[in-house]
Amino acid sequence: MQVKFRALSLSHKNAPVQIREIISLDEKAVHGILLKIKDFFSLNDALILSTCNRTEVYYSHDQDISTEIIKLIGLEKGLTDIVNYLEYFEIFNDDRAAIRHLFRVSMGLEAQVVGDIQISNQVKRAYQASADLNMTGPFLHRLMHTVFFTNKRIVQETAFRDGAASLSYAAIELIESLTSNTFEPRILLIGVGEIGEDVAKNMVHLPTAKVKITNRTQGKADTIAAEMGFEVVPFENCLEAMEEADVIVCSIQRSEPFITKELVKKFQINSYKLLVDLSVPRSIETSVEDVPGVVLYNVDNIRSKASETLEKRLASVPKVEEIIEESIKEFFDWKKEMIASPTINKLKQSLEQIRQEEMARFAKNADKKEYAVIDKITKSMMQKILKVPVVQLRAACQRDQAEEMIQIISDLFDLEKVKTE
Repeated sequence: MQVKFRALSLSHKNAPVQIREIISLDEKAVHGILLKIKDFFSLNDALILSTCNRTEVYYSHDQDISTEIIKLIGLEKGLTDIVNYLEYFEIFNDDRAAIRHLFRVSMGLEAQVVGDIQISNQVKRAYQASADLNMTGPFLHRLMHTVFFTNKRIVQETAFRDGAASLSYAAIELIESLTSNTFEPRILLIGVGEIGEDVAKNMVHLPTAKVKITNRTQGKADTIAAEMGFEVVPFENCLEAMEEADVIVCSIQRSEPFITKELVKKFQINSYKLLVDLSVPRSIETSVEDVPGVVLYNVDNIRSKASETLEKRLASVPKVEEIIEESIKEFFDWKKEMIASPTINKLKQSLEQIRQEEMARFAKNADKKEYAVIDKITKSMMQKILKVPVVQLRAACQRDQAEEMIQIISDLFDLEKVKTE
């Protein structure tokens, strides 16, 4: 049975944030699950992508083992009721559907903010994590590099990645809208990981804001602050800075909420306090909105305004989809020829073995010059004999008739007994 490429996906399209944060995987969990998949199912191709908007596993196997993989996720996360979350996963068992989904996710077509550039870097890191564990065989290696090349084409040939319309920029647009009547709004950014750093860089779109940043590792905050001209607040002084701020943007990884209702109740809120939670799992308790004057937004209810940038991106979608389909076709042409490669190699080895045996029999008494001539002639003959079956086999691959042609050539040349090197 032919090994098929498959995928399972839990994303913002089929699961709310409270479900996604339960299933969300950090770097350590991804590593642990990859090792379990490798040991339990002997997989050579597997990739896990986990972001604030999605947790996905891509793998090659002759059987659908999606449920078993989901159970491994539950095992890694300590979830005894993981079967209750199966309904939130979308399963792709068709080669082309799984590959198309990977392309669409990697290009940003499936992002919450269409064209979000962050997903490209997240996919690259997911691929690197698999490569570090030797879980990227020739198939996945070729597929991922086709994805990366397609991304370059989209950047060069379309306006899909022009401007700043990421989730982080959507948060900035929200802040700009809600603070439009506030003179020099005071903004505190907590956490400068990947999303937090992107938020910080997009603060240039709020030129009148007074921005402070804080981070557990102060060195990272110092670097960004120096570049952007922001003030750094030591993490231990975070509470005082939160009370002073009009807007708090939180982007940190914690298993428990960092900002609670009880904490916010202690603040003296004169007019309003806007809280923006960009973390998954969420770092701000949803009940903070019970406190008078507090407004909370999280990754699920942040939406970018219909800006010119977003309109351009949406207008580019048909061209992006066209490029993706071209890349998928090219990849499948390569995949079809890969089916024939073992047979072609066996055929070459079989003919080379015959050539070597005949050379040993009839050219053993030839001198060096004569041997070179005979060697050249027999190699040329072998290449001509090989040409027709190889061309026919590759043509059969393109017609999706490879298996029949492989069987004919194998029987004709008795290739079953040929051992590949």
